[in-house]
Amino acid sequence: MTQDEMKKAAAQAALEYVESGMVVGIGTGSTANHFIDLLSSMKGKIDGTVASSIASEERLKSHGIPVMDLNDAGQLSLYVDGADESDKHLNLIKGGGGALTREKIVAGASEKFICIADDSKLVDVMGKFPLPVEVIPMARSYIAREIVKMGGQPQLREGFTTDNGNIILDVHGLEIFEPVKMEDEFNRLPGVVTVGLFARRPADVLILGATEGVKVID
Repeated sequence: MTQDEMKKAAAQAALEYVESGMVVGIGTGSTANHFIDLLSSMKGKIDGTVASSIASEERLKSHGIPVMDLNDAGQLSLYVDGADESDKHLNLIKGGGGALTREKIVAGASEKFICIADDSKLVDVMGKFPLPVEVIPMARSYIAREIVKMGGQPQLREGFTTDNGNIILDVHGLEIFEPVKMEDEFNRLPGVVTVGLFARRPADVLILGATEGVKVID
């Protein structure tokens, strides 16, 4: 199986968690796109969706899948999204696509978070994938200096603005042994909107597409 086929297999397996009458939170990125495309076959079964990005919202609407505002939808039963890295405790790094803040909001508002990925995303220690940090523009230099003190190497994501009008610093050179502690450290910096560590609210189920089939970790 190619990497793309593994992503699609994981997305297919996640459909089993979708129940009649649900409003489903939908993530952002290549694996989430597979899930959106597959969800179109059962769009009559669900009451609607909440999208974590403008791109996902547009893709959902292109399939005729209704998209709701989270404020109107209230508590969600299910959130399905990909990840850039996961450890075996289902802590995640997310935000490669730049939608980390909205993804974290939708994950927080959901009873169950299903993470779908190919098995290359499962690592012993997270940090090889640069950690995205969404930052209010005026705080960029200050936060970059603080990140250096924390042992990271921040790099501005050139030419990129989030759906919220902010910038992203991608932090290289980290080894994340204590994800919850690191998430808290970033959250304490004034000017940080969100850090792409999903450790305080990790995934509940990790579905990995692999050459030998689909593996489920919960």
